[in-house]
Amino acid sequence: MTRPDPAVLLADLRQEGDLLAELLRSLSAEDWALPTPAEGWTIRHQVAHLTWTERTVLSAIEDPAVFARLRERFREEADVVDRGAQEGAARPPAEILASWQESRRRVLERLAAVPEGERIPWIGPPMGAPMMASARIMETFAHGQDVRDALGVSPVASHRLRHVAHLGVATRDYTFKQRRLDPPAEPFRVELTHEDETWTWGPAEAGQRVHGPALDFALLATRRRHRQDGRFVAEGPDADAWLDIVQAFAGRPGPGRAPLSQTE
Repeated sequence: MTRPDPAVLLADLRQEGDLLAELLRSLSAEDWALPTPAEGWTIRHQVAHLTWTERTVLSAIEDPAVFARLRERFREEADVVDRGAQEGAARPPAEILASWQESRRRVLERLAAVPEGERIPWIGPPMGAPMMASARIMETFAHGQDVRDALGVSPVASHRLRHVAHLGVATRDYTFKQRRLDPPAEPFRVELTHEDETWTWGPAEAGQRVHGPALDFALLATRRRHRQDGRFVAEGPDADAWLDIVQAFAGRPGPGRAPLSQTE
């Protein structure tokens, strides 16, 4: 896959956030208290978490020493993320939304100013500004889907899913290592479809292959859907094993979601 222009990435990040913000602005105070598929998290928690992660990105860019201390806490204290969401969710919905809007505005500004080639420290491997922008699109998409699931709103398929899918593919080895498994030695071929496009990664002649709809893969890679809910074809045992554990984000994978047939 050809890497997108950084300006395009930032525009896509803004659009993904705007889409969720538009939905949030339509909610009543009661809606903000609706439970989401993440145990113990309401819509308030989901948006508070997005604010927490945006501020963590700002810390990584602006004060790496402070971020380094936070990263150690993240590795040592299992409830750091939950505590951040709980603290943020205690505020009124209007304040939660305004805080997230301001935080994501600042992230867009700061990412645009990161010099080309400079690496930003993160929970997982350090990354450049384009990859961090992709990570923010992924995070917004994932937690936005939690909000949509709470409201009974269908997932949104868009060209921005290409960035989410790219992270899912790029983190293949990290995903295996997270589970103390040896990454496959062979490269994979991944082919995902969106409308009339096909997005591809890896050599065309690879023996290990995955293909299916981009939306299904994005939902799986963010662990917002179970593998049984997607229309995937895996060719090769390593590719098949990967679809069971694929994870586009850094940190603990969490329990994942039950098949929709078990929750309806």
